[in-house]
Amino acid sequence: MKQLITLILACAGPLAWADDAKKPKFKKAKVEKPQIEVCFVLDTTGSMGGLIAGAKEKIWSMANEMISAKPTPDIRIGLVAYRDRTDEYVTKIHELSADIDDIYAKLMAFKAAGGGDTPESVNQALNEAVTKLDWSKSKKVLKVIFLVGDAPPQMKYKQDVKYPTSCELAVKKDIIINTIQCGNMPSTTPIWQEIARKAEGKFARILQSGGVMAIATPFDKEIAACNARLGLTVCAYGDERARRFATGKTALAARATVTAAADRAEYLSKSIKEGEEIAEVISGGGDLTGLLANKKMELKDVDEKKLPEKIRKMKPKEREAYFAKQIAERKKAQAELNALLKKRSEFIIAKKAELKKAGKVDGFDEQVNGFIREQAAKKGFKYEKAEPKPEKK
Repeated sequence: MKQLITLILACAGPLAWADDAKKPKFKKAKVEKPQIEVCFVLDTTGSMGGLIAGAKEKIWSMANEMISAKPTPDIRIGLVAYRDRTDEYVTKIHELSADIDDIYAKLMAFKAAGGGDTPESVNQALNEAVTKLDWSKSKKVLKVIFLVGDAPPQMKYKQDVKYPTSCELAVKKDIIINTIQCGNMPSTTPIWQEIARKAEGKFARILQSGGVMAIATPFDKEIAACNARLGLTVCAYGDERARRFATGKTALAARATVTAAADRAEYLSKSIKEGEEIAEVISGGGDLTGLLANKKMELKDVDEKKLPEKIRKMKPKEREAYFAKQIAERKKAQAELNALLKKRSEFIIAKKAELKKAGKVDGFDEQVNGFIREQAAKKGFKYEKAEPKPEKK
């Protein structure tokens, strides 16, 4: 009997799979999304005012460059501000975060002050960037620190982990350390070069001011108008603290310079996720209009307590009509914005090509972008070369 069953199974096997439609369906393995993690370790003493102002202006532009890789990566950015032990603070740490609006808000709070005695607490700042942030453990993730300052480290402090040790730890964690020297203080250059060499990074020297250049375009005014329209469609959703947080992001974005706001809009439009219909208007979530538009939530499932008072008071039909209108307006404004951003991007590429020919493009943001492109290639990321379109004859 046992032999008969074995024979039947052996014969039935091929017949059972003869029709492809009857074959078992196997799910494709989910492709792990590429990631980039970047921490800016910034000297915030008095001499660094120009660089900090430039960083505030260009944080979105640099985020744009990172997210422009193929395949599109998720990015997390962190900040470590440092001064010295005789100043208001030694370091301020802001964890790696995918919420770039929040990182922008923290960067906007940085002020250049203190210093004056040349050596700064570079050692402590660098060590904390390597050891205290929540870096990914995966070797597939591009992990980069940018150490940016104008003065060398104070080497006399006891119980201070010196930079060679931090460089060794960085290499073990697969973290690259790039160094960008502002100005030309002779005592800084060899140490900045040594740090980059020991941590498999690169060194660059830029103007004391940071050399950041904002490029105005003919499309900026219309882009600002689209951004304002999109901001009006945000519905802060969550507990009271979360709603204040979301509203604060919208307000901060409204106060950004024209170029920073346009770079922010471009970043958000590029970071749209698979299956989503429209881009976020604020990063990090907390916007009910976006959740409804991208079908991540239905109106019937909304928690009344998490709504702003104005929306909470609406009757169901009135609320439904309100969000339908908000979503329609957002889609319309986003479509117009995307078209404008494309034209703006082409204009900037052409302008940068002109400036490069004249030797005028060598600022903080350009150095960061160049290093990221080169180092990301080693992890399998690909960036298209930004070239101006040929002029029509």
